[in-house]
Amino acid sequence: MDKRSSYKMIGLMSGTSGDGLDIAYCDFQLDSGKWSYRLHLYETIAFPESLAKNLMQAHELSGLDLSLLDVSFGKWMGEQVRFFFGKHQLKIDAVASHGHTVFHQPDKRLTLQIGNGWALHKACGLPVINDFRMLDVQLGGQGAPLVPIGDRLLFGEFDYCINLGGIANVSMEYSGIRLAFDICPFNLLLNHFAGLKGKAYDEDGNLARSGRLIPEVLEQLNQIRFYDIQGSKSLGREDMDQFLAILQEQAYRPEDILHTLVQHYAFQIKNSVRPLEKSIAKVLVTGGGAFNLYFMEILEKTLGRAFEIIPAPKSLINYKEALIFAFLGVLRLRGENNCLYTVTGASRDNCGGVVYGL
Repeated sequence: MDKRSSYKMIGLMSGTSGDGLDIAYCDFQLDSGKWSYRLHLYETIAFPESLAKNLMQAHELSGLDLSLLDVSFGKWMGEQVRFFFGKHQLKIDAVASHGHTVFHQPDKRLTLQIGNGWALHKACGLPVINDFRMLDVQLGGQGAPLVPIGDRLLFGEFDYCINLGGIANVSMEYSGIRLAFDICPFNLLLNHFAGLKGKAYDEDGNLARSGRLIPEVLEQLNQIRFYDIQGSKSLGREDMDQFLAILQEQAYRPEDILHTLVQHYAFQIKNSVRPLEKSIAKVLVTGGGAFNLYFMEILEKTLGRAFEIIPAPKSLINYKEALIFAFLGVLRLRGENNCLYTVTGASRDNCGGVVYGL
């Protein structure tokens, strides 16, 4: 195993929101048993229109078409990586790729992230680590969330790390144990209903701000059975149908749905965290949802004075997940656990990821 104290990595993240490919160049240092990071260069590359459409509809493709998309998407990512490190003249140890989630059904021992590792490796010419979730799922875990090991080792000064991507999730340390789980949908639904107004997303939450609460919908959303599950739990695109059934039951205005979703999300996040006994809880909020100004106002008000949302630099808000997947790649190269059973519900901690080209 690779036991150096310094690694130069590229992390790739393609989230369920389908916004594009996040690329982050980072280095990680191990000194006296403690990890530190530097996020040097980063950018988001928009998917070509045809690729974006195929990724968003991947769950509906035939087996052959999905396999072809797996290879072509891996090749496309590798080409973007090659151009990125060539443009900046970087020396890279390896690339860690999350891939694009198509299916996530851990109760059936299934999770699928496409973006073929061999195709990616051959296109960029660098070692590649991907398929981080499947081992944990085979060990009986949710295969998600994976970010908490990075939260523990890189962002331990925060009491709560909340990510607002396609799905909202939280990571926390409780009595010396790292806990984490998906809280509720987020941009998967917000972007969908913003799309009904001709928008790719609800910029600054202005549509939601202009809407009105639909009390009966809020009540139904809060009664969804997912919220009764205790311990490890995760959401996938497949789970959105139960939310859409409520939100589309009548011809509600999109802005009213967005307003109601914002209230629903803030309520569920408040239910997922608890005040500290002797100090104010420090909260780090990242992911695209952190730029939804209206939501952040509602969240701060809902959490109350026992919680302090610490401002984060834009680079960290946008690229924290790509950064941490790069770090998961480091742990995989070292043969060290990068997935925690206390988070996923697996039978044990494990070291997930398949390595190509080493």
